[in-house]
Amino acid sequence: MKLKHYTIPVFIPEVACPYQCIYCNQRNISDRLREPTEEEIIETIEQHLITIPKESSYIEFGFFGGNFTGIEMDKQEKYLKLIYPYIQKKIIQGVRLSTRPDYINKDILELLKSYHVTTIELGAQSMDEEVLQLSGRGHTVHNIEEASSLITQKGISLGLQMMIGLPGDTLEKAIATAKKIVDLGANNTRIYPTLVIKDTELEKFYHQKKYTPLTMEKAVDWTKEVYTIMENANITVLRMGLHPSKGLITGETLIAGPFHVSFGELVMTAIWKEKLIPISGNGKNTIIISVPPGELNSAIGYNASNKKMLQNNFKIVKFKTDLSLSRRDFYVDYC
Repeated sequence: MKLKHYTIPVFIPEVACPYQCIYCNQRNISDRLREPTEEEIIETIEQHLITIPKESSYIEFGFFGGNFTGIEMDKQEKYLKLIYPYIQKKIIQGVRLSTRPDYINKDILELLKSYHVTTIELGAQSMDEEVLQLSGRGHTVHNIEEASSLITQKGISLGLQMMIGLPGDTLEKAIATAKKIVDLGANNTRIYPTLVIKDTELEKFYHQKKYTPLTMEKAVDWTKEVYTIMENANITVLRMGLHPSKGLITGETLIAGPFHVSFGELVMTAIWKEKLIPISGNGKNTIIISVPPGELNSAIGYNASNKKMLQNNFKIVKFKTDLSLSRRDFYVDYC
């Protein structure tokens, strides 16, 4: 039986982060203003466990949002000790955390491994030196390469997050970043289009006409290209687009950029659109398209956009699932 994956997240805003990247204001993005207390972390775990079916689940606890490995070692251990009893009882199967590439070393990895950290996500953002420098990342491509190697050698699953549309970025650079992520042995990734967030350096650049964010169309197109590279390399794309916090949804913290609450759906719709466009009318009135079970909604498209596209050539357009199909396989019946 295939286990369903759950992550119990705790967000730690800008903890131990030594740089202020020009695009970053974690408090505005996450709606979190302070670190959670130990009591709040335990409460979060217990509340999530109530809703998760234990028998058919693989459960991870996740420290997100900050630079976890930049925290003092004793404080890292203090946090990890809170989770460890759940791991010993096999209630939680592992811990994942996000951190910076330049805050990974052998001593830190020894500590993390001893408390059953199973996944480390590095905020790589780009594999282009110019983009990293213009974005104020404070680390180099070499830092990403070195940290990735140490993590994989330790037997810990590697995640490499990337952003598209940063200052100096191009589609070609984004594709090169995706290919480098594959080469470094990542198991998973997250793809974030750059947004202009309130009270960031990037907001100043935007108002000064020194930075122009990607349009929604370009953001979807770039992400489609990057996603396809990851999928072909069997890298799991955990998320496309920022989590829709209250501030982003209301626009209170969003100044500009390609934000959409269903950004991932837009990308999957675009991937399917590219496959469905070549279908010709063939003189028939009705078309039935069979797709894999998990791809039905994406094939039909966000707001049924792919179906509507095909209705320009066919009177009746139907979609159905076929258990024998996988990934993006499909076949067409004309009636």
